[in-house]
Amino acid sequence: MRHSGVQPLGGAKFKLYCKLQQKKYRDGEGLFLAEGLRTVRELCGSIPDGNMLQALLFREGEPEAAVFDRTFPGKVFTLTRKECARLAETATPSGIFGVFRQQPASASRFAGGEGNSFLVALDDVQDPGNVGTILRTAAWFGASALICSTGTADRYNPKAVRSSAGSIFAFPHYGVASLESELRRLADEGFSIVTSSLDGRDFREFASWPEKQVLVIGNEANGVSPAVQALSHRLVKIPHAGKTPRVESLNASVSAAILMERMVLR
Repeated sequence: MRHSGVQPLGGAKFKLYCKLQQKKYRDGEGLFLAEGLRTVRELCGSIPDGNMLQALLFREGEPEAAVFDRTFPGKVFTLTRKECARLAETATPSGIFGVFRQQPASASRFAGGEGNSFLVALDDVQDPGNVGTILRTAAWFGASALICSTGTADRYNPKAVRSSAGSIFAFPHYGVASLESELRRLADEGFSIVTSSLDGRDFREFASWPEKQVLVIGNEANGVSPAVQALSHRLVKIPHAGKTPRVESLNASVSAAILMERMVLR
């Protein structure tokens, strides 16, 4: 059963969209793939303009196809079950996918400005689930931008996209060749670099926080690099209050959320 106005996806487009599972093709085409009704619906509701949506793909027989076709005519296509299985990143395909354009590089880089500013920087955070969750949390707390080192997982990775819960278009985010250089640039613009570190002070000991600040979250296993720690204005930690010695550190996204709450809602 095919819905009126919704056509099967062509073979050339299908091959292209399958390649979007790989970062080099995502970057080369400036596109990314989202899977699942909730994620696709949230992204469709947050796109800055209709041109950011490339295509919506539905398994044959999905009733939601007709609903989306009324809002995005000409951009909804059907897939066979076999095509869904090939396109899916998850073990049990939902049968609903979206292809979206990435943020333009020229529009994503933080250029500074007047007033309070809060930025988040990721120093080689390697789990795409953590990257997506931190992106979502930063959007919730009104961050001005998210900055990613070259060693940080791709924020357009399908797992990161799912974890971001539709926040991909909520605010600027960009990658840099040298996080150290970018933080120095921001420090020259008056930003205080606040870094999460096991060598830092208890974050609760600070009675006040700077008006302009960058929170740096490090690699899950190794933390923030020594070079970034060396240029930081504050090293902060979340103290361990439990009685289980086997718990060595918090999950990166949990730690980021706790620190954002204190730094922003001060």
